[in-house]
Amino acid sequence: MTDIAAPASAIPETDVTSLPSELMKPSEAAAQAPSADAVPSGRETGEPDFVHYERLVAARLGVSAGLFAALRVRHLPTAIHSLRVALLCSAWAKWRGMTEQERDELEVAALLHDVGLIGLPDQILLKPGPLTPEEILYVDRARLMSVEILRHVTDNENILRIVGNVPAWYDATRAGYSAWGRAIPEAARMIAVAEAFDAMTTDHLYRPAMSVERAFAELYHGAGRQFDPDLVEEFVRFYRSGVDAAKQDVARRWLTDLDAESVNHLWRWVSPSQTILPPEMETVFQHRLLQNMRDGVIFVDTQELILQWNPGAERLSGIMAEAVRSRKWSPTILGLRSERGEPLTEQDCPVLTALRCGAQVLRRLSMQGRNQEKVPVDLHAVPVVLQDGTILGAVAIIHDASPEINLEQRLEYFRERVTRDPLTDLANRAEFDRMLPLFVEQYQRRGIPFSLIICDLDRFKQVNDTYGHQAGDDALRTLAGVLRRYSRSGDLVARYGGEEFVMLCAACDIATATRRAEEMREALARTPLARLNGRVVTASFGVTEVQPGDTPETILRRADRALLMAKANGRNMVIQLGVGNHGETAPVSAKRWWWRAASTEVVVEETLISPFPLALAVEKLHGFIADHQARILKVQGNRLEMEIEVRNPLRSRRRSDRPVCFEMVVVMNEDKPATGDTPARSCFRVRVAPKSTRERRRREIAARLEELLTSFRSYLAISEVQPHHSNPVWLRLRSMLQKSLSQLMPRFRLL
Repeated sequence: MTDIAAPASAIPETDVTSLPSELMKPSEAAAQAPSADAVPSGRETGEPDFVHYERLVAARLGVSAGLFAALRVRHLPTAIHSLRVALLCSAWAKWRGMTEQERDELEVAALLHDVGLIGLPDQILLKPGPLTPEEILYVDRARLMSVEILRHVTDNENILRIVGNVPAWYDATRAGYSAWGRAIPEAARMIAVAEAFDAMTTDHLYRPAMSVERAFAELYHGAGRQFDPDLVEEFVRFYRSGVDAAKQDVARRWLTDLDAESVNHLWRWVSPSQTILPPEMETVFQHRLLQNMRDGVIFVDTQELILQWNPGAERLSGIMAEAVRSRKWSPTILGLRSERGEPLTEQDCPVLTALRCGAQVLRRLSMQGRNQEKVPVDLHAVPVVLQDGTILGAVAIIHDASPEINLEQRLEYFRERVTRDPLTDLANRAEFDRMLPLFVEQYQRRGIPFSLIICDLDRFKQVNDTYGHQAGDDALRTLAGVLRRYSRSGDLVARYGGEEFVMLCAACDIATATRRAEEMREALARTPLARLNGRVVTASFGVTEVQPGDTPETILRRADRALLMAKANGRNMVIQLGVGNHGETAPVSAKRWWWRAASTEVVVEETLISPFPLALAVEKLHGFIADHQARILKVQGNRLEMEIEVRNPLRSRRRSDRPVCFEMVVVMNEDKPATGDTPARSCFRVRVAPKSTRERRRREIAARLEELLTSFRSYLAISEVQPHHSNPVWLRLRSMLQKSLSQLMPRFRLL
């Protein structure tokens, strides 16, 4: 199978395969199409993905693969995290031209730097939330255990020094580590950056995955303190250059280029016996049923560990499955409360009761929803019992008993009644235009995030011209089928126009949406079409997430920019744009404007600090200008003047609710630190004022101005805001207050 635009002589004869999606997280930069000899994953070979992981690790570690196996058995998420970090570091090392010996030591250290976590107690390793300072001390001791364990199997001092200094901070503010700055081994500094980035872009129980751009901003924020500033800038350049193909090259090198002698020369022990693999636990029918159920379904084994957490449970709780699998079950994970509103104890938990007694339990409880609201639910706990009476675990079925119609139910109601696209049987553009403002409204009023995926068939005109319009219709229906197959309850899939499709992903962050887009891209590229003589078509995807200050127009334009970048970078890839929503308060607050109500002028001047270097910050500023369709009035040196029209993001139906035109002046500078250990930041002096102010619209203008500034801060990931109270009314009020206080002070002295 091959791209439809490729010549017949270029068609490969083997199937296209790739690494598992857990290891190949899609990047914002250009992702290369996998080659014919790429590494097969469990999905293609019929084996579980952990079998593929074991193959990779055994090829890299040789006789010491048992150490990684011990970590995998103890805590699978940590083991997979270590493998992702090792692949990322190795690709980075090749990109920067490190020697083979340095690269080997870096790979081994990245794979085994967390092996000491097998000694952590369950209440810390499986804790469903951030750690306390006391618990962090246990984690630091576990890091030291990693060195002690490796010291018994290798005498390579470089590997031991790398592993021992991964947790050290660049500015020496973390106690317990003597090395700091450039004295920390370079490989340890690289692992620290890579593992922090992977942790931030991965779902956790206490927070969802960050977007790539948000993670970049956090790395820059920690540069000079926790991380090497030069390596942070270098890592961002490397990641934006495209890492997926580089990870494939690393995996292929491990499986084909490494020999036993070169791998085992680091170790001093005998190879263990072959690992006995556990049987597969789910069938295809069970998997499809769980993926499409609206009710939440949770599997818990006899050790009280969570084995399954379906999309219905994600929708009800707002917690992603990757964040809770292999963690110990507790009623506090869902914030379960009894019929009287009291926190549910473990002794009174229906799931644990079913495990202990082997009896079904059905109770009306309440749980904590995604926005901390109280949601009534029916929880049905069913024990899984063999014929001989052996209990294997329990299944918890959670049904939303709330009488309130939520966003997903409203979508289901409208989906059955809207006008459909006749060719693909998807929603049409009118329905999408009607639903996008509703998603934005839910975000503005209730803080429910969502993501937008926009995709376009590659070289579609060439398909029509070469094979006819019936073949083109088949290609459109095939892509529509893929989108429908990967959509979830509450999502909206629509044909936007021509060969362009959109998907609104309800309650979905940008990292999850990007993974789904990558899965859809791969599925389409593996589907041959009969009218195209068995060839395949490909598609390009742009992904973004709603962020503070967004309107329906800005989020759609940002997704479209991501799609155009995917087209320009070679097609058949997924690109994400935007910092997403990471705990910010979405509703617009008017508290900053009370003192401006009596003024004849609404003006705001602020100094904003962005963690990005100036060159990268200017790139983000270009995106803000493009998505808001700003008109550039004047550019002089580092000073930019522009006009922006802002409409009501909720599309009020009042005729008087007209757009407001603002003049925005931005002065850009680079904030260079006195020392070279802290990277340069960007400083923006911003002045925003409406072109005209009408007496009766002053409050509305102030609200629109706040939305515009909120959006500006989101695009540039602003970390500091320094307002300038230059309004004359505010200055007069402050002077009057100071005068009153000066008159009252003598009286207080007399008292």
